[in-house]
Amino acid sequence: MRTIRASEISSFIYCQRAWWYQKQGIDSENQPQMAAGTSLHLQHGKAVWLAGALRTLAYLFLLAALGLLAAALTQTLLSAI
Repeated sequence: MRTIRASEISSFIYCQRAWWYQKQGIDSENQPQMAAGTSLHLQHGKAVWLAGALRTLAYLFLLAALGLLAAALTQTLLSAI
């Protein structure tokens, strides 16, 4: 019994003829467009990863700033006593 993957089901639902060609080992005629789409998806994935990393860094800076503010306020209050 062979495993049927979700991508295979998606391919079949989108275009049964393309699915059949793929099963026969016949390459698609639009290879340049497919390569361009793969490249675009890789670029987008990198951009999404960078955005997440920058957001995490921003939260770390915010926590550091709040810690410094708390330390400064504590020092000010202790010196006033």
